[in-house]
Amino acid sequence: MKRIILGLTAVFLWPLTASPVAAQSDLADKIGAAMKESYRSDANRARDRNRAPVQAMQFCRLRDDMKVIEFAPGGGWYTELLGPVLKDRGELHIAHTPERLARLDDRLALGPLSKVRKLPIPVTRDPVRRKMLFPRLDFGATGADLLLNIREYHNLAPESTMVFNRAVLTALKPGGFYCIIDHTRRHMVADERENRRRMDPVLVIKQVQAAGFRFVDYSDLFYRADDELRYEVGRMTVRGNTDRFTLLFQKPEN
Repeated sequence: MKRIILGLTAVFLWPLTASPVAAQSDLADKIGAAMKESYRSDANRARDRNRAPVQAMQFCRLRDDMKVIEFAPGGGWYTELLGPVLKDRGELHIAHTPERLARLDDRLALGPLSKVRKLPIPVTRDPVRRKMLFPRLDFGATGADLLLNIREYHNLAPESTMVFNRAVLTALKPGGFYCIIDHTRRHMVADERENRRRMDPVLVIKQVQAAGFRFVDYSDLFYRADDELRYEVGRMTVRGNTDRFTLLFQKPEN
C-alpha cells in the first residue's frame, strides 16, 4: 500500500501488479531507440532531460501492441517516441483540432511517424480563460487500450471536464487505461492568474472517478520539492522544473 499527501489530504492506494520485467526492458529499449531517431527536433531533444519517458510510459502501462490515443500532442514530443514504439504491432492516434494537427503534417510524414493516425476533434476555446470547451465530444475511435493526457488537463474548462472524461471512457475498451500527467496546484487553492495552468490532483481524481473510471495508481516520478506550487509554470524560476502529478485510471471491465 502507498500513501500520497496532496495538500492536507492523504490518499491511500493499492497499485496494480507491475508489468513483467522483460516487457519493461523491451519497452525501455524501444523508447531509447526512438529518442535517437534523426527526425527528432532540437527543441524536443532539449526537453528529454526532465521528461523521463521510459519510467512515465511504464507507469502508464504502455505496451508496443496497444492502440493508443494521445490527446493534444502540441509540439509532438511524445508523438516522436510513441510512433516508432507502436508502428509494428500497435496503433497511435493523435487527437487535436484540425489546425493543430496540420502543424504536425511535415513531421508525421517521416519514417515510423507516417503510420500515425489523426483524429480531428472540434474545440471551442474560451477567449477569457483560454480553456477548451466541449459541449459534446467524440474522439472518433473506440477500443483503445490507453489514452494519454499529458500536461493538457489544465486546459479543459471546468464545465467541460465531465464531457471530456466520459468521451475518454467511451473511446477505451473495458480495462483500458487513462493516464494523466500535469502541473500540480496546492490542494483547495482557488483559481488565480498564477495557477491557471496547474491542477489540484485531488480534484482531478474526483472528476475522473465521477465519469466512471477506477483510480488505480499514482507516481511521484515528477515530484519537485523546490516547486512551491504557487507560480505560473512558464516563469523562469520554475520552467522545466514544475512539480507534476502522475495518475492512472482504468475503465471498469463491466
